[in-house]
Amino acid sequence: MKKIVVLFLLFIGVTFVHAQEDKEKNNDLKLSTLPYYSYGSGLGLTSPDSLFQLNLRFRMQNRLTFIENEGEEAAFDGQIRRLRLRFDGYVGDPKFLYAIQLSFSPGDVGEIHDGENINIIRDAVVFYRPNKRWNISFGQTKLPGNRQRVNSSGALQLTDRSINNARFTIDRDFGLQVHNLNEFKDRFSYNFRAAISSGEGRNWTKNNNNTGLAYTGKVELFPFGAFKSNGSYFEGDVLREERPKLMVSAAGQFNHKARRARGQLGDDLYEERDLKSLFLDAVLKYQGFAFMTAYMQRTTDNPLTYNPDDMSDIRYAYVGHGYDFQMSYNFINDYELIGRYSIQNLENEIQAFAPEAQQYSLGVTKYIWEHSFKLQAEVTMDKLDFVDGSTKNNWYARFQVEIGI
Repeated sequence: MKKIVVLFLLFIGVTFVHAQEDKEKNNDLKLSTLPYYSYGSGLGLTSPDSLFQLNLRFRMQNRLTFIENEGEEAAFDGQIRRLRLRFDGYVGDPKFLYAIQLSFSPGDVGEIHDGENINIIRDAVVFYRPNKRWNISFGQTKLPGNRQRVNSSGALQLTDRSINNARFTIDRDFGLQVHNLNEFKDRFSYNFRAAISSGEGRNWTKNNNNTGLAYTGKVELFPFGAFKSNGSYFEGDVLREERPKLMVSAAGQFNHKARRARGQLGDDLYEERDLKSLFLDAVLKYQGFAFMTAYMQRTTDNPLTYNPDDMSDIRYAYVGHGYDFQMSYNFINDYELIGRYSIQNLENEIQAFAPEAQQYSLGVTKYIWEHSFKLQAEVTMDKLDFVDGSTKNNWYARFQVEIGI
């Protein structure tokens, strides 16, 4: 009887061990099919064979504005200024990357007109990076234009970009870009960027018989080496550079047979125009102090276009130039004071249709999690000068919350 009991117990033990081994094998098999998660700039998913990676991010800007325009009744405006989703990663090999950005807020999408697309897609681009020096992209994304436009709207110190950026920027476009990057920590660095694009802006599907393209080139110089964590791509010295860091850049674009008033943006013109744009930028950061300045210009031989059915109906290319000056200091407690002054001058041909402008802005920002989570307060005044000698003063006060991952 004892022998039978011992044999029975041995049988149960061996069966249990085999069952545990099978269970572990099954678990190993299941676990090997699950993605790997990572947390940094967003939520990342990587396939077990490392052949696919997806990173998910979002950001949102909620704002309340009190507006008082001269000659009009004061008003409040509350809105979700931006609501965006971003997906990026690689497929097959880390050298082949992609980036997708979608926008959903009314200000991003814009008004819906009959026969036009809903403007949800901001970026849809494929990258090939054979090494850390070269980056080749194809699709729709930002062109290498002025610094403030290249920076994300989530990386701004004030609640909006300047009046000059609003009028003279070259924004997003569909095409091919090649970037040569040569950034080093503590020695002279430089980048070269070039693009050939459609010239009509994002999500353009009207009149696809396009006979003109846009050609963009840019050079960036870093005399004292690269900024911390790509600090030239966000405003303010949030990371408090221990040594002075400076970036100066120059960019230009020739938009052949442009069909919109501001190249990639604006109303449709009645006739095509060749537009030339020039951008000069400088950014300086040191121990919480930051200074930025910019010059923007757009020119064309004849900015006026006429409706062939009604010669009194005129649409014009927005031509002129402007200067921005922006200064800030970020205190140890991550409260930042910002001031900006902008001046915008128009070419003589269009001064009868639009005012020249000066803009004064003063802001306070509290960084909770750098630019990803911040509270912003701003007061801005616009002084408009009309061709008949009259002036108009408009101003607004604004509170904004920015949050994202």
